[in-house]
Amino acid sequence: MEYRFLGKTGIKVSKLCFGTMTFGNEADEATSVAIYRRCRDVGINFFDSANIYAGGQSEVILGRLIAGHRDEVIITSKAFFPTGPDVNARGASRRHLRLAVEASLKRLNTDYIDIYYIHHFDDVTALEETLHGLEDLVRQGKIIFPAVSNFAAWQIEKALGIAERRGWTPLACIQPMYNLVKRQAEVEILPMAQAEGLGVVPYSPLGGGLLSGKYGTDRQPEKGRLVENPMYRTRYGEAWMYDVAERFTQFAQAHGYEPAALAVAWVASHPAVTAPIIGARNLDQLEGVLKALDIHMTPDLREQIASLSPTPPPATDRSEERTAYSMVSR
Repeated sequence: MEYRFLGKTGIKVSKLCFGTMTFGNEADEATSVAIYRRCRDVGINFFDSANIYAGGQSEVILGRLIAGHRDEVIITSKAFFPTGPDVNARGASRRHLRLAVEASLKRLNTDYIDIYYIHHFDDVTALEETLHGLEDLVRQGKIIFPAVSNFAAWQIEKALGIAERRGWTPLACIQPMYNLVKRQAEVEILPMAQAEGLGVVPYSPLGGGLLSGKYGTDRQPEKGRLVENPMYRTRYGEAWMYDVAERFTQFAQAHGYEPAALAVAWVASHPAVTAPIIGARNLDQLEGVLKALDIHMTPDLREQIASLSPTPPPATDRSEERTAYSMVSR
């Protein structure tokens, strides 16, 4: 297993992070145990969770699994989305973050969380208030590194500026969506992360299963998130995405790769990325994805795969700057 530094934190994490969203959902506890043990067998020391996964059961199961070797693994959790009917059981207020962390610590059966994400930008809470809440938790020793997920580049930069001005612990890493059909992160988020020295732990490298080899222009399985979950159907519902999935699957098979493994290896090969988050409902799925560890992603192979989907325009929309007609190159 290759280990990479997580931003400027000084800690090393495996080049793949295992996401435990399936624990307590599609994967029962026995299956979760088998998946976790296999992850540890191959050297994965990085496990992602959130307080909303399986209504909290993901954290409960993960807490039992890490017992006895807690300090050998890097554990993450998150807060923002509703955890109950109470009007304040959501958001990124200092109050909610305090309560959410306490609840996650109990479920995880630990006294600290290595990386704690704000799961989504809070439009109604002052960002300084949110960061103050994270700083409180750092000083109390309940979290070590603050982080954010689903933030725009400007929101991350604003957070870094506030933390620097106030002398608070800066964000250590970010968790954006990134895969072959969702490449918006390439425009500003990933370059910003490189410039600021942030760890990058992207989620959904398979596009909710779209890039697993099971989907195409005229085919889809009977079950799966893209079939059963309206949120995923909306996120990955455009026809061109299925065209990309079809071309990608054909490319992978023609070159002797499993599509799921190749999709993960492509995300992992971006120079800003620390560790993509993988997931699995069972051991067979996990074994397929773990083959990403054996793929040597050369610059040429990465470019061939990238050419299968539209490249997002630059932040300035000056698309000519990627060609010989750019004024910059004159």
